[in-house]
This record gives sequence, C-alpha cells and structure tokens, in this order.
Amino acid sequence: MARLFLCWQYLKHILFAMTQELFDVGHFPPLGEVPRRMHASVIRSERFGPPVTAFQPEVVDVPLPGGGQVLVMVMAAGVNYNNVWAALGRPLDVIAARRARGDQHDFHIGGSEGSGVVWAVGEGVKHVKVGDAVVMSSCRWDETAYDIRMGADPMTSSSQSVWGYEENFGSFAQFTVVEEYQCFPKPARLSWEEAACFMLTGATAYRQLTGWAPHTVKPNDPVLIWGGSGGLGSMAIQIVNMLGGIPVAVVSDETKIDHCLKLGAKGVINRTEFDHWGRRPDMTDTEAFAKWHKGVRGFGKKFWEVLGEKRSPRIVVEHPGESTIPTSIYLCDNAGMVVICGGTSGYAADVDLRFLWMRQKRLQGSHFANVPQCAAITHLIASGKIDPCLSKTLSFAQVGDAHQLMFENSHPPGNIAVLVNSPELGLQALPTG
Repeated sequence: MARLFLCWQYLKHILFAMTQELFDVGHFPPLGEVPRRMHASVIRSERFGPPVTAFQPEVVDVPLPGGGQVLVMVMAAGVNYNNVWAALGRPLDVIAARRARGDQHDFHIGGSEGSGVVWAVGEGVKHVKVGDAVVMSSCRWDETAYDIRMGADPMTSSSQSVWGYEENFGSFAQFTVVEEYQCFPKPARLSWEEAACFMLTGATAYRQLTGWAPHTVKPNDPVLIWGGSGGLGSMAIQIVNMLGGIPVAVVSDETKIDHCLKLGAKGVINRTEFDHWGRRPDMTDTEAFAKWHKGVRGFGKKFWEVLGEKRSPRIVVEHPGESTIPTSIYLCDNAGMVVICGGTSGYAADVDLRFLWMRQKRLQGSHFANVPQCAAITHLIASGKIDPCLSKTLSFAQVGDAHQLMFENSHPPGNIAVLVNSPELGLQALPTG
C-alpha cells in the first residue's frame, strides 16, 4: 500500500510538471503545450489615466484558438499610440465598448502588432503550423461578412476591427490569439523586436502611398510627410524613396532632422518655425484669416525651398488632423491627394471646399492595410529594401513606460518595441522549451 501511495505521488508530480499552469516570462513550455494561465500587461477602467500607471502586470487565463485561429507565443510586441488612448480611456473606453457588445472581460490587454511562435492552431488552419515564426498584423474582420463576399476590401468592411485595441487579448501578453490571415512569415534577418515593430506603421504607410489609385507614388512625385521622424513617417520616407518619389518630411524638433535625412528625405521642415497651426479662422474674421493665410503661404515657400523647385506635393501623408489639415489641403497640388490615417491633434479639421472642387483635390481616408499590402511590406522588410527603424526596446515590465514616452511625445525617432518572451535583445532563434 505504501509503495502504491509513493507511486501515485510520483505520478501526480509528473502530471503537474506536464500541465504546469503558469510559466515565468521568458520561460517556455514544451512546444505545443499550452499552459492555463499567463502573464499580461493589463489596463482596467479604474486605472484609466497616464499609461505609466494604467498598465499593470496581472496573471490571466490563456485564450484558446477557435476555428481559423492561431495561438501565438509572443516574443516581442510593437508599441503604438492606440494603446495610449486605451490607457487614458478616451476618446473610446474600449472595455465599456466591448462589454456593451456582450464581452464579459473587465480588462484590456493591448498590443496591435508583434512577433512570436505559433503554439497551437484551431480547426481549419491550413497555412501556418505549430513552430512557425510569424509577425502579426493589426486588424481582423469576418471573412463571411456580406460586404466582403460582395467584393469589398476587408479593411472597408463593417466587420473590421483593430486587434489589441477594439478587440481584446493583444500582444502585451505571453500568448495571444489571432486569425490565421493575420500571420506572416517572420523575416529571418530580423531579431524578434525588430520584427515586432514594423507592421502597423509600415503597412499603414504602404497603403497610404500605393493603395489609392491613381494617386500612387510615381517617379519624381514630391510627397509631403507629416511626423517624418515617427514610426509612420520613417516608413513613409523609405517607401516614397523606393518608389522613386521625392519625400519632404515635417518634424517638430531640430534633433529629429538627421534621422529623416538619413532615411532619404530630400529635405526637412521644422514646423515650430510657423505658428498658424490649428483650425482655420473664419474668413469673415479678416485679420485672423490674413494672419493664417500669411503663415500657410510661408510654409508653402519653405516646401519649395527644401524641394529645390516650385512644385507642390502630389501626395500629402497626413495623421495629425486638426492642426494640419488646413495647411495640407492648401499646399497639395492641383488634382493631388491628402491621405489621412489618424487625428493625433484632434478630429475637427477645417476644409476649404473651394480647393477640393475647383482644384480637384482629393481628401482620402486610409486605415491600416489589407492582406496583400501587409504581405508586400513584410517582403520589402525581409529583402532589406525597407528598414524597420527600431529605435528603442524596453522590457515587458516597461509596457507602461513605453506608452508614457509616446503620451509625452518624448519617444525617440522611429519605432518602439518591448520584449515579451524573448529573453534578450537581438535574439533570432526559436525557443527550445
């Protein structure tokens, strides 16, 4: 009897070791074995506020993949402004929005891009397998949605949403669940953190510059790029160069000029030399309007100066919105396009409609990217034609600090990543368990 008892105790020990419910960050279960719990960087509504305090480490259940879905062990995650908004709880309380749709979770795990290893797959998954190294794209949709079946670009579908922002269980956790179509082969030449940081900004810029025919970058096209030193701007400068266009970047700090020039910008404008930003004055306020008009014309002359010739930008890459749209619309060439993917300075942008109809300009909204566009930017990164522009990497414990840098606009040029399960910087190898 005593011997049987000892055998049972030994068997229980072995079973526990095989089904350990939680692993420390950077420690791996055997490939394909899924623990029950995981470490995550979590936002809760009672902590809404500055990111440095809104993000806190917690232990939560590991999500499991359903049909067509993939469980990924996250090695590193990219950092983007959308989870500054999630931390603040504005302009959208993402937790309340999901609960209104029936989601029972009272927390948010952010992170809308990342790199990792496929750990488990759901029914029907055909194009990735356990053990594959992947990068993950930022949006998901319902492939059975009526508008998609009728031929709509999935990014325009009413079912489209942002993973790790509108949807929960993003990349700021040891494990995440994504749709199979969100997975792309990790460029072998990149470390985990380099692979984690390019998809959101890179694919967004690629769609802005190539996705809105006939307004696609052609050789010798002048292109104005707002926020040239940021993640989006850094990618846009390189893409314009690769396509033969002439990128002119706008920055807010003299220290960011060299970054843009090294990436291939023809010239750089420091917007702090001008003070006409914000919503355009009413034309009936003649004094204020005259001051604004003088400022915007001065900005246009500066563009000519750095370009080296008197030509207006055929394409303007926008994201600030409220503070810059009046200038972008004014400056854009006749029959040119202002293409916008955000509103980091606000959403109430003023447009002088005379420029749109009489000069036949185009104001185009653009949101992330579809599968072919994500595949294209991944190929360009993998081939070395585009650099991911990773400028800073922090630890998993510093997810809040990384977003605080963005919140305070004190982050370095380029893209930011955090290590999750990757135990060291520069690591490319797969985890061995």
